[in-house]
Amino acid sequence: MIQEFIHPGVYVNTAQLDFVRAKVHAREEPWYAAYQQMAASEFADLTRPSSPVPEVACGSGDAGNPACGWERRDALAAYTQALCWSVTGDRSRARKAVEIMDSWSAELIGHTGSNAPLQAGWAGASWARAAELIRHTSPDSWPRLDRFTRMLRSVYLPMVLHHAPEYTKTYNGNWELAMMEAACSIAVFLDDRPSYAMAMDIFRRRVRAYIYLRADGPTPHPPISGWAGNHARIMQYWHHPVRLENGVSQETCRDFGHVGYGIDSISHVAETARIQGDDLYADPDFRDRLRHALGLHCKYANGVGSIEEITGDADTDVRLGPVTEPGYNALHGRLGVPMDQTGIYTARYRPQGTNRIFVAWETLTNALNPH
Repeated sequence: MIQEFIHPGVYVNTAQLDFVRAKVHAREEPWYAAYQQMAASEFADLTRPSSPVPEVACGSGDAGNPACGWERRDALAAYTQALCWSVTGDRSRARKAVEIMDSWSAELIGHTGSNAPLQAGWAGASWARAAELIRHTSPDSWPRLDRFTRMLRSVYLPMVLHHAPEYTKTYNGNWELAMMEAACSIAVFLDDRPSYAMAMDIFRRRVRAYIYLRADGPTPHPPISGWAGNHARIMQYWHHPVRLENGVSQETCRDFGHVGYGIDSISHVAETARIQGDDLYADPDFRDRLRHALGLHCKYANGVGSIEEITGDADTDVRLGPVTEPGYNALHGRLGVPMDQTGIYTARYRPQGTNRIFVAWETLTNALNPH
């Protein structure tokens, strides 16, 4: 018998939201400061206009096309408004989230350009989080729900799930992790069990190919497509680390910002899967990869040691971003895994806000949250 999906069940669940709401209403920290940060952001502005377009064409670094940023920020705005609704019960927030989502479902027909799958992954993940909250918690009707659902199914899901092997032979691993986050999230929203299973299979294999453990041997696992059996090519793909340690990522030698994208997508998928009864944290291999990746990168971001010992370059950018709350809460808060450096980093940067791409308000939703 196929298990039915739990709703709301994309990244956050009912008990988690109830916990957050109670903490904010009691003005307890860090949740109250995190809510105030969110409520003061541009994404929480009830007068903020949307900027939908029929086609989002994204090259590397958006390649001068402002629509790439418009889509990501509008998707974040919809999610932000949905969270504001969840915390405050203000139905104007839910209506604003619907307004933003309806504006895009009325226009968007596709993504093009070299960064199309990554763009669809980033925006699709935020849309799914917003839509899941509104559909399953708002008392108001959503007349255009079917149209928005079709957009996720026909515009986003094929790009992030079925095109994945075409784009992951040489692209950095944060791409496929973001794509699988979107695919997993959209599949839950659509109650699409086959797509969810496919996304989770690709995701599990990509995590092993993105974060190194010493048990892997002298060569990191290759990605699903390409690079197999060639140590030199894999090390080139890993940007030539001078030393492999537990937790080194395929992008550590590139910069920590992109590693942060990957870590956060990993954490988001793990949280969604846990809600759906698929506890990735119970897998020692997955748990160790995530905890070591967080620990190693937080250590260097905290200024402990020199990243040169891993990358061979003392100037490697070690700015990690607001990405540690969900993994830290899951592993340390719920499971009691020691994570000293991650704890220092997480406390130092609370409340963790948004990277304006797809990461948003994770101190609010995940800090010290037992649910």
